[in-house]
Amino acid sequence: MLKKALVLLEGASNHWLYVQAAQRLGLDPITLSSDPSRYAYLAAEGHEAIRVDTNNLDAMVRECSRLRSISDVAGITSAQETVYAAAGKLCQYFDLPGPNPAAVERCRDKYAQRQLLADTGVPIPAYRVASNATDVESAAAAIGLPVIVKPTVGIGSRGVRLCRDVDELAEHTATLFGDNQKCRPSPRILVEEFAQGCHYSVEMMGNEVIGIGAADFDGPPHFVCREYIYPALLSDDKHGPIADVSLRCLRALGLGWGPANIDLRWTKRGPVVIEVNPRLAGTPNSQLVRQAYGVDLITEHIKLAIGEECNLRRFGSHTAAARILVADRDGILDTISGSDQAAEMPGVREVKLFIKPGDRILRRGDYRDKIGHVIVSSSDRARSKAILQRAVDLIHWSIAPFPTFGEQVNQLQYLTSGSDVDGRE
Repeated sequence: MLKKALVLLEGASNHWLYVQAAQRLGLDPITLSSDPSRYAYLAAEGHEAIRVDTNNLDAMVRECSRLRSISDVAGITSAQETVYAAAGKLCQYFDLPGPNPAAVERCRDKYAQRQLLADTGVPIPAYRVASNATDVESAAAAIGLPVIVKPTVGIGSRGVRLCRDVDELAEHTATLFGDNQKCRPSPRILVEEFAQGCHYSVEMMGNEVIGIGAADFDGPPHFVCREYIYPALLSDDKHGPIADVSLRCLRALGLGWGPANIDLRWTKRGPVVIEVNPRLAGTPNSQLVRQAYGVDLITEHIKLAIGEECNLRRFGSHTAAARILVADRDGILDTISGSDQAAEMPGVREVKLFIKPGDRILRRGDYRDKIGHVIVSSSDRARSKAILQRAVDLIHWSIAPFPTFGEQVNQLQYLTSGSDVDGRE
């Protein structure tokens, strides 16, 4: 009898959680990746990662066909937004449950997403699309400074910046067009109103709102989330409109199968949708939902992908919170300590570090600035927040400046002089 397999295309920050959930469901997780070396942890645990061009649909069809000849491929999915539409196309080709790839692709284009939401009356910030610096300047003048300027395609706040004056606008525009022209011939930039108010993250599965969390960000001009807490403290007159507008987003965009994540702000005119993501949010959101509501979104997503009925019944009444650890300067990580002590505290569910001593730190103002996180939960909101702060206070790190050019030359000469770094000949 062939073993049931789950094919995962690439991986995001929660890829390992998908692998573990697949195993708990009795599935053999197989990852397809353009660069399997990115997932060294898979080989260490004996999991298969196959090299295939994940930008080439035909190549993935051939590989999945081969896998189907030697195993029972029960489902195909992904935690990575950039290949999620491709996962949907593979599901259609092999007659497996999956997302609507056309809807995912429309949603990934932030300008197309804005148009569809606006056409159906979903409240969004004022926006313009620009294809050159002159267009950006005109759009900002029409909307009024300050404005948010970002690529029309991207994830993790990459390239997203608040531009408060014409100098910042010109500088960021030049950066974005310079970066994007390396990737495609006709880059487009989205210029939009800076919607101000409390930020909320809405986690959905199918056509159901599972949880709403409050998110707190670093100060402008960048938008790196520093803290989440689930559930958000919302009165009925806020919870209802947020849930309603979230469902309207799904209908407007043709979504409604599987997971979705919606970012919005509560402004003077009520909820304003910042972005709809046609997939699960990355870590730590799904872990927080599981701790707060008792719903394992990753497991339920996989169950949908293999044609099983999912269980979205909420039975938790905890408050779960997470702090994202972000370095305060560029340089080379010298030391980091206290994570083990923090992990042992009652109420702490996870302490995870993404870097180790010797790693280079170069802050970019997006998700790549994260160096770790701490997740806690308890039956009391105030207690959860107190535990989180005490755990974070235990973690300390030091960052050494980057070496000067002369120091780099001396180091290179030493490393190529014939001696190993530990002194052996």
